[in-house]
Amino acid sequence: MYNKQLETFISVADAGSFNKAAENMFITPTAVIKQINLLENSLNLKLFIRTNQGVILTESGKSFYNDVKYIIQYSRDSVMRARNAMNKSENIIRIGTSLMTPGQFLMESCPNIHELVKDIKFELVPFENTPENAREILKNFGHNFDIIAGIFDDKLLEYRECAGLELKIEPIRCAVSIYHPLASKKSIAVKDLYGENLMILKRGSFSSLDNLREDLWRNHPQINIIDFDFYSLDVFNRCENSNNILIAVDPWKNAHPLLKILPVEWDYTVPYGLLHSQNPSLLIKKFLDVVKKISF
Repeated sequence: MYNKQLETFISVADAGSFNKAAENMFITPTAVIKQINLLENSLNLKLFIRTNQGVILTESGKSFYNDVKYIIQYSRDSVMRARNAMNKSENIIRIGTSLMTPGQFLMESCPNIHELVKDIKFELVPFENTPENAREILKNFGHNFDIIAGIFDDKLLEYRECAGLELKIEPIRCAVSIYHPLASKKSIAVKDLYGENLMILKRGSFSSLDNLREDLWRNHPQINIIDFDFYSLDVFNRCENSNNILIAVDPWKNAHPLLKILPVEWDYTVPYGLLHSQNPSLLIKKFLDVVKKISF
């Protein structure tokens, strides 16, 4: 589906050296170097700076890295779509699952769903939380995925061009490393955050988070707010490694084994529910109607 040199490029970029990439790929360093040289020559680009300690992505390499990850994932998704078309069943609903969009709701609701409609089957489809995946998945429900559970509000639905069924309201909480002094508390007061680095999703993503940010900025300037672009495993790792504090919700409690999600003494919340196409199929409409009956 795509040039295998792209996978080698990603492996080298992630490993930081030709030797480590070769070990991970079970090939020789010479083979890795040859593939990268061929790739750079074919593109007429320098992707890596070679050093005695390893390799570093050039600016061109950094740009290329993000696009290549998307290309590889899209190619895999294309194969999945073809297989789904070959084995298509009118009664299968594909539930997208990831660390930030777990399928727990399905396991909790499945018995009740089947009491009301017995002909619906489910397929859990894992995916990686990346900005590229979020853009493609949420704008193209019905291709690889039909339903994803997660947090949302009107701003996200408009931006991502999808629809949502609210199941509950999630309190906005804070995730801290289990080694952080605040981890021993049962709940966090706002003043406990004074002097701390608080990681909040960049402005414009969620209205509820923007309102929280505005409140903290105006009334609690002692809290150092750190922006980030997108919820991913890297953000959870960054929270744990840096001893920062991360805005989070309870459904993410299993996203990182060394993080603890604690309630905070404020009233900020965010809707949680099922994301789906703005024009869902008859099967998805049937499923959503059943979920409404058992949830409300």
